[in-house]
Amino acid sequence: PFFIKGKILMAKKALCAALAFLIIPGISGCSNREKRFDATFLELFDTVTEIVAYTESRAEFEELARFIYDSLSEYHRLYNIYESYEGLSNIKTINENAGTSPVKVDKRIIDLLLFGKEMYKLTGGKVNIALGPVLKIWHEYRENGINNPESAKLPGQRELTDAAGHTDIDSIVIDTDNNTVFLEDKDMSLDVGAIAKGYAAECVARLLKENGYNDVLLSVGGNVRALGARDDGTAWEVGIADPFDKARTVNTVSLKDTSLVASGDYQRYYTVNGRRYHHIINPETLMPAEGFTAVSVISESSAVADALSTALFILPLDVGQKLIGGIPNTYAVWVMPDGSVKYSPGFEKITKS
Repeated sequence: PFFIKGKILMAKKALCAALAFLIIPGISGCSNREKRFDATFLELFDTVTEIVAYTESRAEFEELARFIYDSLSEYHRLYNIYESYEGLSNIKTINENAGTSPVKVDKRIIDLLLFGKEMYKLTGGKVNIALGPVLKIWHEYRENGINNPESAKLPGQRELTDAAGHTDIDSIVIDTDNNTVFLEDKDMSLDVGAIAKGYAAECVARLLKENGYNDVLLSVGGNVRALGARDDGTAWEVGIADPFDKARTVNTVSLKDTSLVASGDYQRYYTVNGRRYHHIINPETLMPAEGFTAVSVISESSAVADALSTALFILPLDVGQKLIGGIPNTYAVWVMPDGSVKYSPGFEKITKS
């Protein structure tokens, strides 16, 4: 979760399938001409999307919000691994044709998967879009544990190990000339959950710029992308929420044409014998990663920040510090299980002064 001007943005499961705009206009204290509006809608990427923007009128803001919704909707359908759509080949379609035949897809899927391969190399395999077979098992056990707490249990190590044998990212064959994707192993599947929201948010930010929209703060399930600045030219101020007390922040950062993304053990989890098991799986142990309660990454790219927040949650602190230190204009915050906070070098550059 993040705070934007005191308002908590919490990633929540969609409560309805309809578009629901909650628009709250407000006059900026720095300008009598421009107005500040907020909007919230549900459904996409199984989370809550929130928008804050400065526009000349309510009508202009509604046009902006509709543009964002329509754009995100396209990425939601393309990157979906659970649902099929008539006349559309998406990630689910690729998984269904594993080991059978190449699938011709939209170039936006090709671009996402190529980015996924880049992140695999950058993170030393900690972010692997081919980890689908393992993540599917955890997803099924987690859903059962949430819906039937009395029968919650952990997957067996043999089951996980067998699934891990079908997670070779090199078995994803991407033909950029023909826009096709083929999974060579019939038992493998893609899961783009570690990169899809951030990547989509970054693509939408680019579309906004191309269409002349400025001064927008977009949050897709807590993946925050700042476009431009506030109406007075100052950076957006976004607080990193304390995972132990959602009413507090561990720090506040200034964002201008940059992103803030968090991963944590409090977002998606279930309980077995009194112990919590979250959704961020270490590809080496095949178990939920241990060591941190939350990790936030600030980067110019929401896509990179999304991938890195997962990787840093899995990597040891010293290794994560080294990784983040080698990427320009990128910073991280680790919240430890005891509530203490660690920062990457240079973090003070983007802290609210």
